[in-house]
Amino acid sequence: MEATTIAVDLGKNIFEIAVANESWQVTERHRLSRARFGRFFAARSSCRVVMESCGTAHFWARRLVAAGYEVSLLPAQYVRAYVRRNKTDRADASALIEAFRCSDIQPVPIKSVEHQQIQALHRVRAQWVQTRCSRINTLRGVLREFGIVIPLGPSMAKARVAEALEDAENELPFGVRSSLAQMLEEIRELESRVASIELQLRELTRSDEVVRQLQTLPGIGLLSSTALRAAVVDIQRFPSGRHFASWIGLTARETSSAGRRRLGRISKQGDVYLRTLLIHGARSALVAAHLARRRDRPLHRLQEWALECEKRRGRNRAAVALANRIARVVWATWKYQRAFNGNWTAKAA
Repeated sequence: MEATTIAVDLGKNIFEIAVANESWQVTERHRLSRARFGRFFAARSSCRVVMESCGTAHFWARRLVAAGYEVSLLPAQYVRAYVRRNKTDRADASALIEAFRCSDIQPVPIKSVEHQQIQALHRVRAQWVQTRCSRINTLRGVLREFGIVIPLGPSMAKARVAEALEDAENELPFGVRSSLAQMLEEIRELESRVASIELQLRELTRSDEVVRQLQTLPGIGLLSSTALRAAVVDIQRFPSGRHFASWIGLTARETSSAGRRRLGRISKQGDVYLRTLLIHGARSALVAAHLARRRDRPLHRLQEWALECEKRRGRNRAAVALANRIARVVWATWKYQRAFNGNWTAKAA
């Protein structure tokens, strides 16, 4: 029988391939190097190719689509359940074929070069921000050993560290001052790099209508809008706002059985980076709602709900609940291409 499906377990240098026929029976297996991998597909007729959505998957998917193949990228966490016994490259390739047969597993959209470029900039920025935080904490810990207490906050920390290094009256030994000064300069250089990446993100998405529209939502700025645009690609694959919020990991974890339904904390599944951005954006939206109330400005229904939730459940839980609401608003705004209305109701629609 003719081969209809090719499952590829991707690797850095070695690729495991399983070829299945129309009856989903594996008829061929190959273990190829990177050079032989390209020649393997060049010598075959076009068919379906199934891969996990992991590192380099979108690159190879674009190459194979250009060569005339039909490519499906499956979420790696769902493919894992189809691995039998020990995890090997051979078992992973077979599991891809079994997972592709399940109609409940939806393929991941193939990212374009532009989307991966935006996502790469976010990853680099996140690493630099983490490095800056590590350097500041190191400075704070070293100076505390000599009785110099640095307050919280990056801006205040940089100013106080500079003052401590210039103060000749404190107990800070002169032998470590030059090293700490170099670390302080490194922090400033990292902040300059972070600012340059944000400028690149703004320039790359200036003409993107989806990014521009998302930035009109409460708690959504440049970072959140561009990260969502690069990670989601196609919002139409989510049938509802709850599915979208669940994909990010902002909905409640459920452990139900028989007639008893148990809802716990948020599932924390999906992209940690997106979830972090949305929760931080929700905290900013809460601060904006408090500021509007103090200045006697009119509040829309979403702000009133968030403030009431904060009064009942506390600031942290209210921020997570508001992030859940914002994710659903993002889905509706993106899917239906309509402007945000904080007083919108189903009856008014």
